[in-house]
Order: sequence, then C-alpha cells, then structure tokens
Amino acid sequence: MKHPETPLIVNKTLKEQVYEYLRDAMRRGELKPGSVLDLDMTVKQLGVSKTPLRDALLQLHAEGFVVILPRRGVIVSGLSLKDIRQIYEIIGALESATLIHVFDKLRPEDHDSLERIVAEMREALGREDYDLYFRKNLEYHRLFLNLSENEMLKKSIETFRLRLDDFPRRTWIKEWEEALIEEHVEITRLIKAGKKKQAADYLRDVHWSFEKQKPFVVRFYDLSPEPGHHHRA
Repeated sequence: MKHPETPLIVNKTLKEQVYEYLRDAMRRGELKPGSVLDLDMTVKQLGVSKTPLRDALLQLHAEGFVVILPRRGVIVSGLSLKDIRQIYEIIGALESATLIHVFDKLRPEDHDSLERIVAEMREALGREDYDLYFRKNLEYHRLFLNLSENEMLKKSIETFRLRLDDFPRRTWIKEWEEALIEEHVEITRLIKAGKKKQAADYLRDVHWSFEKQKPFVVRFYDLSPEPGHHHRA
C-alpha cells in the first residue's frame, strides 16, 4: 500500500498528470456522466494541491468533459444523441476537408501503411482485442491528419474523438466494427486510386454519417432515441 503522503502522480507537470488521471477515470466509468466531482477527495487521493486540479478542470471544461457550475461544483458531462450527431457532423467535415488538403502529400508508402493498419484492425477484431482495434483505428486516421500543418484543426478533431471514445459505452458491437473495417478498406481503395473528392466525400458522407451509424450508436452507448424519433436498433 502506498503511503498516504506519497503522490500517485509523477513526471510531466502536475496539471497534465491530474488531467490524464481524470480522463482515465472517465474512460473506465469511475467518473460517470452527471456525477459531481469531489474535489477535496481528489486532492487527497492524488497528493497534490488544488492548483493543478483547478488547472486540469479548466482544460476539461474547455474541452467539454466537465461543467464547472458556480456554487454547485464540477459535474462530469454526458453525451446525448444530439451531441453525438453534432460531433459526427463536425469530425466528418473536418476530416474530409483535411484529406482534400493533404491528399497530394500521401505517398505510395503511406498507401501501404493504410492497408497494413486495416489488416491489423481486422486481426485485432478477430482476436476480440478491442483496445488494439481502437488504437489502430485512431492510427489510421492520424496517418493523413498528421500531414496537416494546422495544429488547431488537429487538436479539435482529437478532442471530439476523445469525447466519443471516453463516453461510457455498454458493449462492443462486432458487426459494427466489421462494417467500419470495410469502410476503411473503401477509403483506402479510393485514396490509392487517386480519387481525392470521392475519398473525401465517402469519409464525410458514409464513414462519419450519423444517420448511417445511428442504429449502432444507440446500441453502443445505450442511449434513448432523440425526441420525435421512434426507431431503436
């Protein structure tokens, strides 16, 4: 057992470590949407002062992970189906625009890397290693996103992706992951064929189409349909 005065976090800045600790707690479902964060307990548990905690919370608030309410404390943010719809629309628009912008920077070795990553996604899914599948999915998109020099754009996409990925989910849906792999296959095919507009359109209008993915989204996050929508997959 660690000594109670021994900080659980070391290296980097304290603010960065507190931020990562809270994000991990959200990802694991230890901090659930709608719950109020006990600041005194968090400070004691981590063995830090309130300053790095405050700074981490300000960043989490700016990114939408928590809401800071005067006199009411800090509440962990949830995601509604409407929120997810809007995030899909934003990511789709930003990723497709980025792909158009960096398309001519993609080299044959990048095409090979995209194919390799898709194969690794398929292999991970076959082993039901969903954590690896998730990491490879991110690696695929980052391969072309990282060719952009627009750091604010990349940061925005990354933040929205993390909002989706950190939101508590009920289960993995293998048929959805299999369908997403085939979408990555098609994106890769279009990129290799030099079809810039078609690849970007497919990325936006199919891969990040909320309407197409909605039946799986509802099941994945165990959410209720939006008002006025009665379908539930």
